[in-house]
Amino acid sequence: MIQFSYIKPLSQRAAIDALRKDPTAQFIAGGTNLVDLMKRGVSAPQKLIDINALPLKQIAQQEGKINIGALALNGAVSEHPLIVSKLPLLSLALQAGASAQLRNMATVGGNMMQRTRCPYFYETSLPCNKREPGSGCSALEGYNRMHAIFGHSNSCIAVHPSDMSVAMAALNATVLVEGPKGKRAIPFTDFHKLPGDTPQKDNTLQPGELIVGVNVPEQPFTKHVHYLKIRDRASYAFALVSVAAALHLDGKTIKDARLAMGGVAHKPWRLADAEKHLVGKRATEETFLQAAEIAMQGAKAFKHNAFKIPMGKNAIVEALKTAAAKT
Repeated sequence: MIQFSYIKPLSQRAAIDALRKDPTAQFIAGGTNLVDLMKRGVSAPQKLIDINALPLKQIAQQEGKINIGALALNGAVSEHPLIVSKLPLLSLALQAGASAQLRNMATVGGNMMQRTRCPYFYETSLPCNKREPGSGCSALEGYNRMHAIFGHSNSCIAVHPSDMSVAMAALNATVLVEGPKGKRAIPFTDFHKLPGDTPQKDNTLQPGELIVGVNVPEQPFTKHVHYLKIRDRASYAFALVSVAAALHLDGKTIKDARLAMGGVAHKPWRLADAEKHLVGKRATEETFLQAAEIAMQGAKAFKHNAFKIPMGKNAIVEALKTAAAKT
């Protein structure tokens, strides 16, 4: 572990000012990913700005939306009556993540900011463009079983590990941030980046900005929802493939649909074309198979992860069937 200094500001402005004055510093809340990165030498901030004293733990209904503070704990959010009744897809996705112990430490903001679990990112003796820009991507020709099939580049084929973010993307959430230049709102689907030529940058936060919360619009997806996560172990494992599925049904007719995947790209992967195909159709297995075919168009596998393409199709169909069957 490296030597670092530590402060604990009591206001958002003080936290933002502290980061502005020291660009080498990092915010820390639950620390469930950052502490691991520091122990393994992947990250070496010279100052930690502990934001746990900031008043950002609310979960509240506000004029057609649910506002969730950046410091609300994953476990608390997943079990909150408002989330369970209004946003059950988000509750299911959170419950699929990590372990109960980690969910009781990890925050909503930290969940969004967690970094890839690509083993080459954590192995500091090997090249990794995300950890050391310009050094190369060891995963391209390495053991790439867990890696991306959508949106990758020659610089990086890592995936984003969050389950919560897949549901947030499907539900059209908005990320609320505050920084030296003021406040702004970022559509969740624009918050995480594809790797391109700058895989070291995971998101669209500007220097000095702090995530203060997330707004999720209220919507009709309160019954026919499912989060399917396929992984190597029943718990405490990252997704090989995951699917967030939500249907708004009028009898057997699909009035609206939301689909997103995890474990397949550098960001939560929204399936907009498949959603459009579903709307107006009957909720049948044939319809779901057609949507799955559309969803997986453009997927490109590597030596060790070709299984993700048929697995992804099957997971989409199964998630939609399960969502449609709920009463």
